[in-house]
Amino acid sequence: MYCVHIILLSSLVKPKNVLMLVIDDLRPALGCYDDVQNKVLTPNIDQLASHSVKFTEAYAQQALCAPSRVSFLTSRRPDTTRLYDFHHYWRTFAGNYTTLPQYFKENGYFTQSVGKVFHPGITSGTDSDYPLSWTVPAYHPPSLKFTYTKVCPGPDGKLHENLLCAVDVEEQPMKTLPDIQSKDYAIAALKNRSLSDDPFFLAVGFHKPHIPFRFPKKFLDLYPINEILPPPHPKLPLDLPPVAWNPWEDIRGREDIAALNISMPYGPMPDHYTLLIRQHYYAATTYMDGLVGDVLQTLDELNLTNDTVVVLFGDHGWQLGENQEWAKYSNFRVATSVPLLVSVPGMTSRDPKYPHKDPFTGYGQPSPAKYETSAFTELVDIFPTLADITGVGTVPQCPEISNDVILCTEGLSFAPVLRNISSGQKQVNWKSGIFTQFPRPSDTPDPISDNPGLANTTIMGYSTITQDYRYTEWVHFNRSGFHGDWSKVHARELYLHGSDPEESHNLAAKVEYHKLVAEASEILHLGWRHALPKK
Repeated sequence: MYCVHIILLSSLVKPKNVLMLVIDDLRPALGCYDDVQNKVLTPNIDQLASHSVKFTEAYAQQALCAPSRVSFLTSRRPDTTRLYDFHHYWRTFAGNYTTLPQYFKENGYFTQSVGKVFHPGITSGTDSDYPLSWTVPAYHPPSLKFTYTKVCPGPDGKLHENLLCAVDVEEQPMKTLPDIQSKDYAIAALKNRSLSDDPFFLAVGFHKPHIPFRFPKKFLDLYPINEILPPPHPKLPLDLPPVAWNPWEDIRGREDIAALNISMPYGPMPDHYTLLIRQHYYAATTYMDGLVGDVLQTLDELNLTNDTVVVLFGDHGWQLGENQEWAKYSNFRVATSVPLLVSVPGMTSRDPKYPHKDPFTGYGQPSPAKYETSAFTELVDIFPTLADITGVGTVPQCPEISNDVILCTEGLSFAPVLRNISSGQKQVNWKSGIFTQFPRPSDTPDPISDNPGLANTTIMGYSTITQDYRYTEWVHFNRSGFHGDWSKVHARELYLHGSDPEESHNLAAKVEYHKLVAEASEILHLGWRHALPKK
């Protein structure tokens, strides 16, 4: 039997609802993130930013969907969830941890999942952790089953399983797309919840811009190929250890990319396809933005904006040719960095409004974020923060060994950051850095390097990101103890943010940086607890 802890909400003050928008593979390539180079059109997310705090230094714990989602939904890091792949359910493999929606459910909220919130499948049990996390069964769009089938029109007049997949929606199976179905279901869910007095926690997960880039073809018109710019540093980084490389096998497996016969493991991608992939990623992002706008506009129409906390973020980033890399599967900052917007009525905004913005009709300049902070934030921080700002409760910090602890966090509530910045104060005494990781099967790139699975993981790359650098150690990984062995270092990486923001030159082996490497190594070994603000 699973243990539960129930704390009844006070009937005197109705708590804030929560709308959590999780976007798959979304890097901070958004108008509100000042993406001047690419000018990505995201008017609806920009509008949300105008009522939000924008976090410019937010990171996932691992650049892979299932581990990242289980991590932020339990507020535990991958070595605690013991999930680095798609093959285990944390409740039976690691510990019976309380999840973010479960905590709200046990405190009187109606909780509902629409689209990709938990990664579906074994990593979240039989049905996205229902009934423990959700009041009703999770909704997954029926048309999702066609994602990995031949539905992409090719120049030969046939259908293919391509990476680039701009389509006529009416010609698609079921005459729709998964995110359109999720949007419609989320709108219906909001309408149903507006008829109830109970507070709700609604999580909506959009699949795009995750590959394949299948979206209505009209969105390509917004991004003429002759206006797409190449990545700022498209070459293989200097002195990159081979273990750090992800060979982007999921992209290579697509019919259109396979036909290019790109050399394994480094490529590079042909220049023209580099521009095409970037074009399609941006178009998919704008398509997703419109669906987000539909959901936010429904909050307006139902008069729920003043009663609802809105948080939007990506589950991890995505590489678009920077450093000759594609997809995620690495410790590069572009793979772990995510957008994070948090709107709290009465704190970050007064009477927020979200009328739908159409990128095809013109909407002026991107709305600037209401507030902005460079405070280091990790996705494990979201759980304790939402519990804090809604008044649901305080989530205690996890002890060193927490497998038997049902409720705790390996993150930190950033509610103090929200309160300080929205009241005009300067945030001080915050985290000194963040921590990410990624597994590898070997010292050299392998066809399974991107997703080796626990059974094949022999090396783990642990990273810390501070104000000045990103430092990584690739160390022997103990699969039975779920920890790295710092005494067996396979490779190191050091990138200085000030002189090398693109992480194009690894300095770890340079004699003049040995002292800094030693200092960074000590910080990495001490871990996330020692990066927390000093009391």
